[in-house]
Amino acid sequence: MALILLLRSRNEGILADMKWLYPGLVAILGALVLTAYLTAAWSPSFKLSALWSQSSRPADSRGEAEKVAKGKTVLQDVLLEELRRTHHLRPLTEQESGMKIQNLPVGVFGFSECSESLESKRGGKPSLEVQKRRDGISYYVGYASDEDIEKYFARLKNFHILTFNQATGKAPSLLEIPIDFVAKCEARQLMEGPMFDLFVRDIPELQS
Repeated sequence: MALILLLRSRNEGILADMKWLYPGLVAILGALVLTAYLTAAWSPSFKLSALWSQSSRPADSRGEAEKVAKGKTVLQDVLLEELRRTHHLRPLTEQESGMKIQNLPVGVFGFSECSESLESKRGGKPSLEVQKRRDGISYYVGYASDEDIEKYFARLKNFHILTFNQATGKAPSLLEIPIDFVAKCEARQLMEGPMFDLFVRDIPELQS
């Protein structure tokens, strides 16, 4: 009986000691884990990898955006070439360069600075492609925003179509509009390149 009481008292003492030691062990273990984490976090290899991952992600995003934009530009260029082939258009010759559109033969394309004459090459001046098709109708051909093109399809009155000679993020879609529909064409030089403000007063089909 005395032995049992002695063992019980020892067990109770051990349990009491464990209750006292357990919080201390937990605190020590937590401190060790925190120290190990801080050491790894502030090590040179950790810093370099963190900086690399942070700097590479935006670059990757920019790279992907540039690839998408370039792909869209290539697609629009292909569509422009297909448009020329569909209407059996040939480039303006050097002899025809500088002639007024009305005096040119049908089935040609050239470049205009919002003027009545066409040039065989763009040169260093801002110019918009003009196609004189086999039905005798001449078109401005360029790139515009979907919103501006929708104005044309909706046959609105008194609206502007901001047109570029190359596809851009602001003007990704190919546009073709008869010159006779355009009341005024103004060329402007912007940071992203030459822009042509085509003002359409009225679509002929809307006239009574």
